[in-house]
Amino acid sequence: MMYYKNISLALLLALTSYTTDAQHLKRDKIHFGFIYPLSTNGIDAPADTNHLSIHAIAGVSAAEDGVSIAGISNVVKGYAKGVQVAGFSNHIGAESKGLLITGFSNTYKHADGLQFAGFTNISAGKVRGAQFAGFLNTSKGNTGAQFAGFANISPEVTGSQFAGFANIVKDTVTGPQIAGFINIADSVGSQFAGFINVARKVKGVQAAGFINIADSSDFPIGIINIIKSGEKSLSFSTDDQLNTLASFRSGGKILYGIIGLGYNFENKDEVYAFELGFGAHFFRTRYFRLNVELSSLCLESFKAGEYFKNSLKVLPAIKISKHIELYGGASINYVNTNTPEGRNLTKSYIHSWNTGYSRNFNGLYLGYTGGINFIF
Repeated sequence: MMYYKNISLALLLALTSYTTDAQHLKRDKIHFGFIYPLSTNGIDAPADTNHLSIHAIAGVSAAEDGVSIAGISNVVKGYAKGVQVAGFSNHIGAESKGLLITGFSNTYKHADGLQFAGFTNISAGKVRGAQFAGFLNTSKGNTGAQFAGFANISPEVTGSQFAGFANIVKDTVTGPQIAGFINIADSVGSQFAGFINVARKVKGVQAAGFINIADSSDFPIGIINIIKSGEKSLSFSTDDQLNTLASFRSGGKILYGIIGLGYNFENKDEVYAFELGFGAHFFRTRYFRLNVELSSLCLESFKAGEYFKNSLKVLPAIKISKHIELYGGASINYVNTNTPEGRNLTKSYIHSWNTGYSRNFNGLYLGYTGGINFIF
């Protein structure tokens, strides 16, 4: 009788120890399955916290403290710490702290770490770390960086943004914005866009393939720069080849862009002139400044024949009133043309040579430019 009592006591102690250990290890479960509720956690899976989760299709849990891997999707009601990998999507109800990797989409409330998605990362709160998406990143604020194939959208970014098409920020970006088409921000360190930049205040360089718009930007690099605190002007000029141009200059206190149209009074065929360029103001005083410009001029007949001239101009300017400026100076020019008319526009070259199958003429020469500038 005593023998059976001892066995019963041993079983009771073992069961008590197992129950205590099971409760202690509840947060360190290993969860395997096919799709909810076909898993080792069964219908209780949404209430469990796991150390390791592996599912053929999709897994569901209350929280993850380690690694979770799913062929299609991980669904975590609370937080996720560690690494979550899914073929299609990761859905984190609270904070993701660690690494998210998915073929299509990551969604989460907050994040601290790295998120990689083939299509989109969507955060309902702030992100500390970096977002990488093939198409779109969104957040309520980002401390780190955003990289997207198409667009990044956030109210503020303490860091940098890189997008194939657009970066859109309602407030401040402390670092640079780099986009294939457009950047938008309130205050930004620097902006680089293939077409257009829009900001209220730019602390550094604002460079766009076509247009920059800002209230304050001292270093805009674009063909057209609409800067509220800057300068805009219309000029009329002519050079040693009788290229006579009407040009629009626009920019900040230092850098500006140039776009011009005109006519060449020396040629008979290539007479229509088009000019694009960039310039900078130096040694600014009340009545004098030095303008240095780098520009490209094209002469067209809209038939056969081409003429291109790239020029570096040094143009001292004297203000005769608040809105009128006279300027003129020397230039060094590189010419490329395939017409005798273009070659003969300049009588004396420093150096000349022929290149290409069509034997294009190339030449370097010294010239001059002068004009009047109406500032508004």
